Order: sequence, then structure tokens, then C-alpha cells
Amino acid sequence: MTTLTRRQRFSFPEIPEWFETFPARFAMPTMGDLYTVRVEDYLEEGRYVLRAELPGMSPEDIDVAIGDGMLTVKAERTEREVEKNRSEIRYGTMSRSVTLPPGADEDDVKADYTDGILTVSVGLGSEKAEAKHVEIHHGA
Repeated sequence: MTTLTRRQRFSFPEIPEWFETFPARFAMPTMGDLYTVRVEDYLEEGRYVLRAELPGMSPEDIDVAIGDGMLTVKAERTEREVEKNRSEIRYGTMSRSVTLPPGADEDDVKADYTDGILTVSVGLGSEKAEAKHVEIHHGA
């Protein structure tokens, strides 16, 4: 008896890769026309670094705010008034807020926007705050 082996041949080889980026390609607005900014973050040389993908923006359209342990990046892309056959570009407000790591120094913040990527770095204090013990009172 001969066993047949089926080789699966995918007609569209790019489809598996397409599904890997599916959420990013078709992310729905979070509120009204407010879209989420895609980010990556990491620690480097004693600093917290956040990189945000904001292609096609000008630095004047980007706002970085820091306070109460949060870092917020907000940007707005306005639509040009031209007749279009098709548009896949997102217009409107985009925003993302992240919680800063413990020890972040909100007074030591640097930002740079190059080639569509916003890089924000926040200094980290060298000493971590020690846990505080709270005395418990017992009412008698």
C-alpha cells in the first residue's frame, strides 16, 4: 500500500506575515478619532527609553507630557484638502500613556524626533526607595 504525502503549498506566501501584523494594521480607534501610538520601551545606560512610531509628523504636531509617574505622547495629523482616489493614511489625534518605572526622575527628560521615530528618555534615580513600615494601632 502506498501512502500519499500531501505537501501544503500556500498560494499566498505573504499571508502568514500579514496575520502577524493584523492588530497593528487594523487597530480600531480607542475613543472617537483617537488612535493609539505604537511604542517600544527599554532600559539603557541608567535611563528609561520610550520609542514611539510617528511617521510623517512634524515636531510641532507632537506633545510629550510627564507627571504623576506617567509619560504621555500625543500627536495630531491633519488631512490635506485635496481630491483623493484612495487614502489609507490615518488622520486625527493619536495618543499613548505609559507608567514610568520606579525611581524615574521627571525633571531629567530628553526627547528627539528623527526619521518618524520619537525617542524620549527619562533618567532613573540610582537609589530605590526603601519600603516604609507602618505602625499599626489597636483601639482598646
